[in-house]
Amino acid sequence: MKTGKIPQDMLARLLAEVAPTDRRVLVGPAVGEDAAVIDMGDRVLVAKTDPVTFATDLIGWYAVHVNANDVACMGARPAWFMATILLPEGAQESLAEGIFRQVREACAALGVTLVGGHIEVSVGLERPIVVGAMLAEAGRDDIVRSEGARPGDCLVLTKGIALEGTALLARDVPDRLRSVGVDEATVERARHLLLQPGISVVPEALLACRVARVHAMHDPTEGGLATALYELAAASGLGARIRLEEVKVLPETAAVCDALGLDPLGLLASGSLLIALAPEDCEAVVQALRGEGVAVACIGSLVLAEQGVIIDERGRGKPMPRFERDELARFFEQAGEPAIRP
Repeated sequence: MKTGKIPQDMLARLLAEVAPTDRRVLVGPAVGEDAAVIDMGDRVLVAKTDPVTFATDLIGWYAVHVNANDVACMGARPAWFMATILLPEGAQESLAEGIFRQVREACAALGVTLVGGHIEVSVGLERPIVVGAMLAEAGRDDIVRSEGARPGDCLVLTKGIALEGTALLARDVPDRLRSVGVDEATVERARHLLLQPGISVVPEALLACRVARVHAMHDPTEGGLATALYELAAASGLGARIRLEEVKVLPETAAVCDALGLDPLGLLASGSLLIALAPEDCEAVVQALRGEGVAVACIGSLVLAEQGVIIDERGRGKPMPRFERDELARFFEQAGEPAIRP
């Protein structure tokens, strides 16, 4: 198999073989669900684990945020973090110190407590790998599930798409971008998208839940917005009709994607948040987010499953493209670039 997420149909087939035997498991493994939820009595435990496998020079910082995002998409505030840090043979102490510092700083920025983990130098690795695990607690009624979306719900999208992929390319292959005509100022702005507007969706997810009864949330990650829409649709048993002109693509993303021949719809996209909610609640959430300086737009609606996930063009629909793998993984493979720099 190629690098990146395994195909959605294969994942669905594997998960179909999993039958939780503990009745306290309220949300188990499923396509499109961001985290597990376990009944702990008067409260529930929300649990998520995710690795960092794509290019980044802030791998520890990154691991905290991608796991926190998925917990927040369940309507819970991230609280406790653990990390397994695997380093290649010959790694300098400064690499371990830098990753550990990034984890600490990211936890502090989110008000999360680092409670444990593991770090070692491991045989057979060419690069560092960080696998994070984020925990949170919430009230049972506060949980938001991807399967909770309903036909007719508005789909709200925050920030711009492919912030993550754009920033990683600018950080890891800046010389390649310059060689294909991306000017230095654009490369520098693209680098900072990782931090501003940033890849965390925790504040906007929690704000949306305070303002309205959110039916579902999902953060586009590997495979970009297109894959996230298919995942959300699969989880809820629905389709989606998207107005592509409402999907924000920042100038830096457009420049990087045009220069490298990438489609921003399929490019690594942490930093964007998909929110499904009733039409009567849409304006209140949009205005609340804009009041906090978050760029946001209603990009379409959820429809019956038989309509599929489509792009609305002058009243007619065409299928949203499917990406077998993230555009970032495709680029690194074709360019012969390492996925992560040691």
